[in-house]
Amino acid sequence: MPGIALNEDNSHYFASRAGQALDREAVASWVDQYADTQVRELLLCPNAMRASYASAVREPIWHGYDPDGPDDQPLFASLPPAGRAGARRWVHTAWQLAHDGIDPYAVWIERARQHYLSPWMTMRMNDLHGVDDDANFMHSEFWRAHPEYRRVPYRFAGWTDRALDYGREEVRDHAMRFIRELAECYDFDGLELDWMRFGYHFRPGYEAEGAELLTAFTAEVRKLLDGWEHTRGHRIFLGARVPSRPMTALRLGMDAVAWARKGIVDWLVVTPFWATCETDMPIELWRTLLDGTGVTLCAGLEVLLRPYPGYPAHPCNALETVRGAAAAMLDRGADRVYLFNYMDGETAMANVEEDYGALLREVGDLKTLKDKPRRHVVTFADTWAPGEAEGYLLPSAMSAGSWKTFRLPTGPAPSGASEVILGIQDGLALAYDSLEVRVNGAPCAFADAITLADPKPAFPTYAYIIPDHTLHRGDNVVEILAHEAVTVGWVEIAVI
Repeated sequence: MPGIALNEDNSHYFASRAGQALDREAVASWVDQYADTQVRELLLCPNAMRASYASAVREPIWHGYDPDGPDDQPLFASLPPAGRAGARRWVHTAWQLAHDGIDPYAVWIERARQHYLSPWMTMRMNDLHGVDDDANFMHSEFWRAHPEYRRVPYRFAGWTDRALDYGREEVRDHAMRFIRELAECYDFDGLELDWMRFGYHFRPGYEAEGAELLTAFTAEVRKLLDGWEHTRGHRIFLGARVPSRPMTALRLGMDAVAWARKGIVDWLVVTPFWATCETDMPIELWRTLLDGTGVTLCAGLEVLLRPYPGYPAHPCNALETVRGAAAAMLDRGADRVYLFNYMDGETAMANVEEDYGALLREVGDLKTLKDKPRRHVVTFADTWAPGEAEGYLLPSAMSAGSWKTFRLPTGPAPSGASEVILGIQDGLALAYDSLEVRVNGAPCAFADAITLADPKPAFPTYAYIIPDHTLHRGDNVVEILAHEAVTVGWVEIAVI
């Protein structure tokens, strides 16, 4: 049975409920919004480098915090002044709950079961938020004290250079201590190892050796959970979040197919990192590789929707674009639509107040997506192994007389009208004869400039009418012939 798996991160609840009176019932009531929806698994994240509860093996997020001190107290002093109050909202709320004897994760697990939701914990295995600032309040003393444990100690070209190196036994032991504590403290249905926060866990060139280490590590976690099953009296599942493409996952040291074939994971989420929702993940290939394993395959949808790397804005998905991605992934064979960063405010989809309920009741099943407007947008894969050839379709600079082809997976064949939407960069205004557009070989009539609802590009967009009965189930091919020089920066198929 399909459905939605929803990830709640380690900071959103605390920051978004700052200043509210939070007793045990108020905390528990957060879960109620997911009752009687398509959400089947509620994945609760308790950590980045630090923990958002009173951990005994990692610093809690409020370690070093003075609740009576100013916003520029030492814990927050390294932040820009404008960011201190926001950081404090998270820290203070988490501190206050612990001070009041309320463990939100235990409370949420209990309430989830009352609503027949499956409660999971999801552990960020190598979180790197703010690592350009050694003094950032989010960092653990373990990370600060051991720069020699970092993945690329000889440079800092990007955040992932400062990831912990899981090739080191000390790093694996540090993670395993936290896993043991989670299993001891919380009666969850499943534990997810989130290897996509932030996706890079080994020195460049040592990923093959790393894959063997991560497989052994995963087997050790499975053995630990087997023991806790006897104590808890129920099955405890083990899952992982990994890159969207099998070869990239393997080249980064995450041999997810081996984990599945060895029977040490029950659940895999294939996903981009963060930069965009990836609308063309190879779900069919994953299905083939996982055949016979019984592993639940989840299609991870990120909240951003960007057409290419370096795109200057960060638009969020809206209901119609999530419908499009979800319809394609479910039609390709995904067992779940996994929503990451789709929380109930602040970190959220566009129009969250109006559309959050519909999202939770529609996007987990093709039956409830049927005949609803949806948008299928060309995006990109944002995670690649070091040295792996990266490929992007956009932006596409076209000279007069040139052709460009785009392949868009659009899920079930629609019964209603549909359009190709093109965004044209560089301020060029299109005439009816500037471009020739075809879908699956059929000419599409120019319908003039249009104003898209969010998400949309910052440059002009134009619609071309797709003839009835042209779109297939699955992949559809858009071909463009330029009659003048243009740069195409946005391509989508909209099912109206």
